[in-house]
Amino acid sequence: MARQGMDSIQILMGVCDGATHLPAQLQSIADQTCRGWTLVASDDSAGPESRAVLDRFAAGTDHDIQVLAGPRQGFAANYLHLLAQAGPGPLAFADQDDVWQPDKLARAVTALVALPAGTPALYCARVQPWDGVRALPAMPPLPRPPGFANALIENVATGNTVVLNAAAAALARELAPRVPAPFAHDWWLYQLVSGVGGTVIHDDGPPVVLYRQHADNAIGAGRGPAAQVARKRAVLGGALAQRLTLNAAALGRARDRLTPANADLFDAFEAARARRGVARLRSLARLGLYRQRPVATAGFFGAAALGLV
Repeated sequence: MARQGMDSIQILMGVCDGATHLPAQLQSIADQTCRGWTLVASDDSAGPESRAVLDRFAAGTDHDIQVLAGPRQGFAANYLHLLAQAGPGPLAFADQDDVWQPDKLARAVTALVALPAGTPALYCARVQPWDGVRALPAMPPLPRPPGFANALIENVATGNTVVLNAAAAALARELAPRVPAPFAHDWWLYQLVSGVGGTVIHDDGPPVVLYRQHADNAIGAGRGPAAQVARKRAVLGGALAQRLTLNAAALGRARDRLTPANADLFDAFEAARARRGVARLRSLARLGLYRQRPVATAGFFGAAALGLV
């Protein structure tokens, strides 16, 4: 059985006015124990500061560094732009403001090389939220396996940990130019790889990334009472329904690549979302959808009961 080739990994980094935190992230990439990497950044910044940081980094390393002009249409569109421009081979994704643990790429390679080469596979892992000074409680291991019935209503593939093998990367590169921007590129990748019958590996070992939390996070990992209240308010304001709709528009462009069972599940999910009242709730309840924790699953169905999905 052929195994993965992971000799060189392209790292895709979306950048937007990130000069303050970029040096620490770039240094953590330079410090990886896995040396076979190149970096492609797409710069959506309003000013030249981020590009200057990237250029200085490129001048000081022997690794191949490319900087593209971004599409200026939001962070998800920026990563689709990167995907569309990427060359063949495995892909990793980086945020502009985190710090990677030195063995981050090596652990992904170890997990992926054991899989059959032709099977699309996505590696993701735990992160350690961090305020730039102190580490906050790490994201916990997953209690349930990843899967398409989870991916439709929850994202467990934190983008700054995601690594795609060559088969998954080829699929994402092919589709990226033709899909509208989803809510988040990592959620779309989780849906895509699980939906086509690929393998999703969630590394429940020690966190691989210090996930910087600050006022300008595009999404963030807030977990305290204030963050919970903010999320509930967002759901009541229609945020969850909007996210699911954006994701569905992108995933729908890849429906022909889904397994027959997952294509049927996707269709049934969208049909259920279009229903009203008790009919919506009953239809959703029959689909086997789940979030990783019972309270989160209950929260989804509570939102569904209120017509907010």
